[in-house]
Amino acid sequence: MQMDEKYEKRKKMIYDFMCDDMYVPMKIKELAIVLGVTKNQRPQLEQILDELMAEGRIERSKRGKFSKSEEKKIVGTFFAHPKGFGFVSVEGEKDDIFIPESEVHGAMHMDKVEIAVSGSTGGRSREGSVLRIVERGMKQVVCTYEQSRTFGFAIPDNPKFGSDIFIPQERSKGAVSGHKVVVEITDYGKKDKKPEGKVVEILGHINDPGVDILSIVRAYGLPVEFEEKILTQVEHVAKPVSEADMAGRMDLRGWQMVTIDGEDAKDLDDAVSLTMEGENYILGVHIADVSNYVQEHSALDVEALKRGTSVYLVDRVIPMLPHALSNGICSLNQGEDRLALSCIMTVNPKGEIIDHTIAETVICVDRRMSYTNVKKILADHDPEVTAEYETLVPMFEKMAELAGILRKRRMKRGSIDFDFPETKVILDKTGNPVDILPYERNVATKMIEDFMLAANETVASDFYWRELPFVYRTHENPDTEKIHKLSTFINNFGYSLHIGADEVHPKELQKLLQKIDGTEEEPLISRLTLRSMKQAKYTVENTGHFGLAANCYCHFTSPIRRYPDLQIHRIIKESLRGRLNEKRIDHYEHILPEVAKHSSEMERRADEAERETIKLKKVQYMESHIGETFEGVISGVTEWGFYVELPNTIEGLVRVTELNDDFYRFYEDSYELAGEATNRRFKLGQKVSVRVLHCDRMLRTIDFALAEESVE
Repeated sequence: MQMDEKYEKRKKMIYDFMCDDMYVPMKIKELAIVLGVTKNQRPQLEQILDELMAEGRIERSKRGKFSKSEEKKIVGTFFAHPKGFGFVSVEGEKDDIFIPESEVHGAMHMDKVEIAVSGSTGGRSREGSVLRIVERGMKQVVCTYEQSRTFGFAIPDNPKFGSDIFIPQERSKGAVSGHKVVVEITDYGKKDKKPEGKVVEILGHINDPGVDILSIVRAYGLPVEFEEKILTQVEHVAKPVSEADMAGRMDLRGWQMVTIDGEDAKDLDDAVSLTMEGENYILGVHIADVSNYVQEHSALDVEALKRGTSVYLVDRVIPMLPHALSNGICSLNQGEDRLALSCIMTVNPKGEIIDHTIAETVICVDRRMSYTNVKKILADHDPEVTAEYETLVPMFEKMAELAGILRKRRMKRGSIDFDFPETKVILDKTGNPVDILPYERNVATKMIEDFMLAANETVASDFYWRELPFVYRTHENPDTEKIHKLSTFINNFGYSLHIGADEVHPKELQKLLQKIDGTEEEPLISRLTLRSMKQAKYTVENTGHFGLAANCYCHFTSPIRRYPDLQIHRIIKESLRGRLNEKRIDHYEHILPEVAKHSSEMERRADEAERETIKLKKVQYMESHIGETFEGVISGVTEWGFYVELPNTIEGLVRVTELNDDFYRFYEDSYELAGEATNRRFKLGQKVSVRVLHCDRMLRTIDFALAEESVE
């Protein structure tokens, strides 16, 4: 440790020397003489200079002379931290640039800024300073209003905004203390002056039912209502399927097929069928032909692209398409003729897809099935439910058999299957959470996943090899640093990862998940493994999907709720009809990069909004349990405390300031807190008993304290 400190001091001294105004660029021999570096110390000097160059802090001329690097000016998006500092994300660059609090210079969360980039300090890759604000990012902010005698002020819900907003009384729109309001910023303020704004919308009182979720909806800029012209357009296109609509399509109405969804699902966009041809399985995945009703460039299409995706919040769904389409003519309702785009695959007993057909079809679903009832047939062997769906049971049994074969083949190549419970929030009529449950997958949900994955891979592979413009779903290899952290964590449980040449194969992570299957630590390790991954995204280049260990993958199966699926349906249909000429190929090559980028951004926005609503409801739920004791597992350790996850997926923080029995030091290499006097340790995966201490709705945080008798 002392050697590291000496090395860093020497490195800083050399860099500071080269930053001095009196410094003249020198070669390494000259530097060594001036700095008094001995022959034995020369390798260390070379190492330091190499590091400073790699960090971009110094540069070497063609003649071998070293000097301080010129500051680079670049433009990016500023992401603020509640503690005052921030990061700038630059499009096309892998790593963000750290902005110390002293260098923020008035920039606010989501602002587009120009920054000067210097080298690294304190172990960070790059550091920068805000030179100017190119464009303000947050024009409107959701706040809680507080009334004073002669004016008001608004406290932003988003702690990253960093400052209360002054509201002149005449611009309050009659808001009173406790109102949730949308504030338009009229003046962003200066160093000693708060931002100023005006109330443009009153969402309701903070305690009114639904206002909490509505506040999150507004904060994320999620569009809720559809314009009248769009609803009028829907009325004209949402007509029953006619003979003219069916002309030229493959007629599959005689095929036995079902939809399998959750009980409360209303937009049924995929149906499945299965027959046998000798020893081969003929699997049909039939997807609602939404592109038949949403024409390119129409008002409906423009709005769908703008939204990018449907958003599933704890108490509502904000659809990508109006309900008259998504729950009506585009929903594959039982007993009704529907237009579809079908991927019909021939699968041999080894799980190899040896042939496939992609076709425009007309279908008629025999039965609408729920995951629960299919599970009762396949796993529970419920005699009553089995009798009710007697004619379908043989198909379900063959489906389960095929799903198992497909899954086994996928696992063999290294596909990672995250089988941990999602959070299910149970609300009462007023929107208050009455229970938080882990939402488990079952045999039916897994079966549909297997079939959809097979169709998505088949379609993506087909269009990749035909070298046509397309939108792929890609997933990059994880960062080595995150994988090393995961490896350190799982060592606490006696597991290990083989990491070769600074890369991990998905099969290694899959083996880990198989080892922990059924263990107490499975949910925790699964979730932390997922967190170590990069986020999947939409791209026009096919770079493969790490998590699925797939060479080609796309999203084809949900055009009702995802725009990329709708987009590639158009490409598929034009290809099937022989209309994908040079002009149309040029058209798609021009528009698809922006479609992929925007869809990825809208997906992230939807995911974040969904997580925020779940976090809020978890906080509200735990408010009624303050003082109660729960058993949990340590899911994260930091210098300021450790996080504990309960069996119902709720997570809270035990702050180091609450550990009064000793002074605790954080050891980053082993991710644990250790008491200096007692050597009492808290590490990842350890079971502890905690008491609910405090809940903060604004910050969406839960504070725990260790219970007196903590489980070791």
